[in-house]
Amino acid sequence: MTFKISQVPNKKFYGQRRGRGSMAIARAYSKFGQAVPDDLLTTIEQILEELGLLGNTGSGNSTTDDDQGEVAAVPQMFDSEYLCPVEIGTPPQTLELDFDTGSSDLWVFSSETPANQVMGQQTYDIEQSSTAQRLTGETWAISYGDGSSSNGNVYADTVSVGGVTVEQQAVESASNVSLSFTQRPDTDGLLGLAFGTINTVQPTQQKTFFENAAVDLASPLFTANLRKAEPGNYNFGFIDQTEFTGDITFVPVNSSAGFWQFTSEGYSIGGGNMVSAPHSAIADTGTTLLLLPQAIADAYYSQVQGAVNDVQSGGYVFPCTATLPDYTAMIGGHQAVIPGDFINFAPVDGDTIETATTCFGGIQGSPANFRFAIYGDIFLKAQFVVFHGGNVELGFANKPLP
Repeated sequence: MTFKISQVPNKKFYGQRRGRGSMAIARAYSKFGQAVPDDLLTTIEQILEELGLLGNTGSGNSTTDDDQGEVAAVPQMFDSEYLCPVEIGTPPQTLELDFDTGSSDLWVFSSETPANQVMGQQTYDIEQSSTAQRLTGETWAISYGDGSSSNGNVYADTVSVGGVTVEQQAVESASNVSLSFTQRPDTDGLLGLAFGTINTVQPTQQKTFFENAAVDLASPLFTANLRKAEPGNYNFGFIDQTEFTGDITFVPVNSSAGFWQFTSEGYSIGGGNMVSAPHSAIADTGTTLLLLPQAIADAYYSQVQGAVNDVQSGGYVFPCTATLPDYTAMIGGHQAVIPGDFINFAPVDGDTIETATTCFGGIQGSPANFRFAIYGDIFLKAQFVVFHGGNVELGFANKPLP
């Protein structure tokens, strides 16, 4: 069995413009347990106040065969996130979820979520699903670096992605949602694609959708072909030879921490000489930016005229008219090139990159106490990536770029 999930336009995104970069790096900090610096937090509060959002706080699986399926995501404003429709329950209720290879919970806004924590999200109505079954005694909770958390009850229900159905899939219903998610009306929840060892359900950890579906897939793998400013797709169970060029370079994954963790041996900037700088990293579709060791980020922006590390914005900014060099990551002998124009992420002082004078970079430094670099969508949009659960490895290949 194989299936394809294309990305679809996010109709609910209402266009947060200035400050998009600051929000993206703050979410990454929070996701991985890092406190958001005070200067950055002040900037974000100012942005949320301007948007009118600051005050809205709110207090044994089986699969059903299907020959082929297709679901849809077009990136949000400034490519900050990709969403895919997922059907939950009987009759099916469609929610737009963030496919996240950096987490392992399938959690959603639901009929158990307090009304003052729902700001336009589509919710999973548990009582309207004839196949929903409460998993008695099971709860879930995710804590974030800003001290907030999301948590709730767990149900077993039918979940369909791209026409492929898993029955009795654990669906985590939110009875409390972190403010950072309440303030994102575009996202109805997350579908985690990391390893089930970091699933937060207690006392019994639950398998991810991929782990449950993998037993019936032609190959126990999925691929991510995310794209810049146009629809991308995920393929499950097969590798589409038309989506990449050259060979796929496979590298081993260290799954001991529950992530798709690998080693990058070094980098080059603007086609220059390769610099040896081995570092651990994870491939994370749920993070927008490419967060590198600080020394590498410093080396990159030393080649960008006018670039400064601005603590209030949360990272490196530069004149929007600056020419950004390509960044090449060396991974197992593969040279993964991220074009410079992919790295101009968002405006700082205007509504669009074209009208702003200062822009925020898609490459940023990661805090010193981060366990690994985070290769998020800025990187993934430029590469074809294979997540091979059977062999526990990642594959990287170049692909045609716009």
